[in-house]
Amino acid sequence: MVKAIPTILFFIFLYYYLKFMLFGPLEKVLKQRGDLTEGARKGAEVSLKVAERKQEEYEQKFTEARSEVYRGQEDMRRKWLDDQAAAVAAAKAEAEKQVRAAREQIAADAATARQNLTMTSQTMADEIAGVILARKAGAA
Repeated sequence: MVKAIPTILFFIFLYYYLKFMLFGPLEKVLKQRGDLTEGARKGAEVSLKVAERKQEEYEQKFTEARSEVYRGQEDMRRKWLDDQAAAVAAAKAEAEKQVRAAREQIAADAATARQNLTMTSQTMADEIAGVILARKAGAA
């Protein structure tokens, strides 16, 4: 048993030597590595949250821009429809004016034609009566 004491002392010395010289620095390096890994993970999470927030802002701005474009298109369509309605109303008013003028012209032409027919019919009646009387006077 006395022969085993140096071996036991050697193992105790070896244990503390390895603990301080190998396992201590190894644990320190592993702890630093774990801290760096955890820090990188947290940094990645922060970056992911920032990216998600930026994506939400982008989508919101994109939606607003799309809405603005749709509003602009709707305004242009409404203006075009208003312009078209005004053009149709102007064309309708012009057509009604031309129809009214044409009716007045037709009425004036009809009145002139009646007057001419009345004069012509009296002249023709006088001529017919003259011809008939001339035949009767020539036959008698």
